[in-house]
Amino acid sequence: MIKLSDTITAIATGMNQGGIGVIRVSGENAIAVADSIFVPKKKGKEIRNLDSYTAAYGNIVDKRKLNSNHSVLDESVNVQNYDNRENDINIEENNFEIIDEVIVLVMKAPSTYTKEDVVEIDCHGGMQVMKQILHLIIQNGARLAEPGEFTKRAFLNGRIDLSQAESVMDLISAKSDLAAKTALSQLKGNLRDKIMEIREEIIHNIAYIESALDDPEHYDLDGFGDTLDTLLSQKEQEINHLIQTAEDGQMMKEGIRTVILGKPNAGKSSVLNVLMGKERAIVTDIAGTTRDTLEEFISINGIPLNIVDTAGIRDTEDIVEKIGVDKSIEAMQNADLILFVVDSSTPLDENDYQIMEQIQDRQVIILQNKSDLQQVVSKEDITSHLDKMIIDISAKEQTGFDTFYQELNDMFFHGNLSYNDEIYITNMRHKEALMEALSSIKMVRESIAAGMPEDFLSIDLMAAYERLGYIIGESVEDDLVETIFREFCMGK
Repeated sequence: MIKLSDTITAIATGMNQGGIGVIRVSGENAIAVADSIFVPKKKGKEIRNLDSYTAAYGNIVDKRKLNSNHSVLDESVNVQNYDNRENDINIEENNFEIIDEVIVLVMKAPSTYTKEDVVEIDCHGGMQVMKQILHLIIQNGARLAEPGEFTKRAFLNGRIDLSQAESVMDLISAKSDLAAKTALSQLKGNLRDKIMEIREEIIHNIAYIESALDDPEHYDLDGFGDTLDTLLSQKEQEINHLIQTAEDGQMMKEGIRTVILGKPNAGKSSVLNVLMGKERAIVTDIAGTTRDTLEEFISINGIPLNIVDTAGIRDTEDIVEKIGVDKSIEAMQNADLILFVVDSSTPLDENDYQIMEQIQDRQVIILQNKSDLQQVVSKEDITSHLDKMIIDISAKEQTGFDTFYQELNDMFFHGNLSYNDEIYITNMRHKEALMEALSSIKMVRESIAAGMPEDFLSIDLMAAYERLGYIIGESVEDDLVETIFREFCMGK
């Protein structure tokens, strides 16, 4: 059975070759376990002798190679018993098997990530070396950590709340500057502080109602309903604002679902290549080259885009191309943003008009491509059928894209992508909890307006309090906690 009292360990860096690897050990016996396999270069630098947040240089060794008469943790086998040159320890004379040359960092509770004793071993980044060290640590009393167990312990030990724990994974998986900054804001506790502020005011009023019902001589409820309604009106606005940030928050985290549409040979793949900054899609003069959707994640001036290049939309008898066209239409229906690429060097045709008809009510930026050629399509020709922002570009000459980037910025983030301290909701679990809390607050206000007794008010107030607590982990089921941390990577 998994116990929180266990000492745990895992490789904290990526599971691949690298210059440096980090192995993390956390728990009550972390220092003793790490000390049993570490021999410092200098006497007195044993892990057990180090102050918190200090490091030592030495070697990870397998002490089982010492002597068959000694156990790994036998106190009679102590590196200090092997005197050599003044302060140096000669490992070869000790008959240790050297696994790697390392630096160890000791961090003592409670001032650590997990609020437990933590040792981090900086070794060489070869997978075989890291596995050998990890195996030695496990043999000497630790167990392999579950995914996310270090962060889970930080949560359970009260160092961070659940919203901060979730932001750790968001920070690790961030694909853009905005996503990273938003995750870091939540990791610093901005969302937690706001939720706790609202909850404190709610619980204060619940306590007042309960006190007044128990002791009406000393607590007066006259006019209390009006005062509470004024407060809840303000809280309703604050929660509404948080909910309204969820759409932008999801885009920051996951990227704006962006689909490039157009008839065959309009230049869609060329546009994708410009946005990517490399030749990602095949470009030819042959219409219908793209037969399937091509998806990429890119960040443009910090704006994250999940961008999809699609097959040209047209009526076709080619079975394979028709499948590609159907996929293009499906991608269009699920898009946050459509980039409609128009070939301005050829007249609009039925394929263009068909696309325009289908995207009338969508978020669209029209990219009038091939502006480097003789223009036969005017802006008026397009806006008479589709009244959307039009930007002249040339994918070949890579011109006009700065204007597109600014329009993208204005469309989705109200013209302000410079990061500030505003709280963005990036987690659907948080949004759902906020909506449920908002619903309970509205019910309280309706009860006040209907003149309901105060004990009815406290029921819905408590419901709002608990749903807000769900965000920071104070009113959450154990199964949900397990599910959240199961999504983490090993070693975090």
